[in-house]
Amino acid sequence: MRPALLPAILLLSGCDAADWGDSRKYTEDFSYTYDLQPGGRLSVENFNGGVEVYAWDQPKVEITGTKFASREEDLARIKIDISPSPNRIQIRTVRPTEGSRRGSLGARYRIAVPRKTSLERVESSNGPVRVEGLEGEGRITTSNGPIRLTRHSGNLALTTSNGPVDINDVQGVLTVTTSNGPVTAAALKGHLEATTSNGPIKVDVAETQSEKPLRLRTSNGPVQLTLASRPSTDVIATSSNGPITVRVADNVGLRLKARTSNSRVQSDLPVTAVVEQSKSRLEGTIGAGGPLLDLTTSNGPIRIAKN
Repeated sequence: MRPALLPAILLLSGCDAADWGDSRKYTEDFSYTYDLQPGGRLSVENFNGGVEVYAWDQPKVEITGTKFASREEDLARIKIDISPSPNRIQIRTVRPTEGSRRGSLGARYRIAVPRKTSLERVESSNGPVRVEGLEGEGRITTSNGPIRLTRHSGNLALTTSNGPVDINDVQGVLTVTTSNGPVTAAALKGHLEATTSNGPIKVDVAETQSEKPLRLRTSNGPVQLTLASRPSTDVIATSSNGPITVRVADNVGLRLKARTSNSRVQSDLPVTAVVEQSKSRLEGTIGAGGPLLDLTTSNGPIRIAKN
């Protein structure tokens, strides 16, 4: 409930200018604080620049950041529009409407929110989005920048282009879409559907928690999947022009269907009840059987290895 603007217009020099590029000469810091009850919603709409959202144990939102522009008159025209209420905070960077098409301009945000906060919408471009320590559902979108999600609980949709997606210690149902960037996930508990192109996928699943198939899809990149325990659902991995490697425990039970072209399929675990077996195809049962492990690629080998 206490907005406060901290003017700090300056000409960047040294490492700051190098970090942002020579076109981002002028900056102005801002800071706002509003009440927000746990379980509330956050919406951020930014047109150029990074956004960082992290959890703290206070019933309020603290919004700090920096506007930047290559011309001083453009900097003055950028507005930070905030619509607060006890259950919802909407933040929007308003782009100047006239005479500001030259050079780079936008804003960067660092936002502290109650731990139980839903990300109704967090959207930016040409900058990273980082979310850490929250409990809640939501949607995160950027372009030409990475997305990093750490210690999160809740269902999320993550979308970017020309940037990587990095997930660590997350529980929930995740939908991930990117292009020209890798997707990595570690210590995942829940469900994942990941799609990329021209990038690898590397996923370590501690526990599956969904009836929907876990899906990993890429082109021109490898897929590496580690299953720490027997999955509760089917697992489908697809690539082209890239290998697929799946690591499983010795005592796992699965139905296997693996096929490639112009390469080979190899399993370090015994496959029984064989339906089809050749250099490039293998279909049968691992252990006592169970959910389907469906692996498809072209121009790359497939390997099922012991974890």
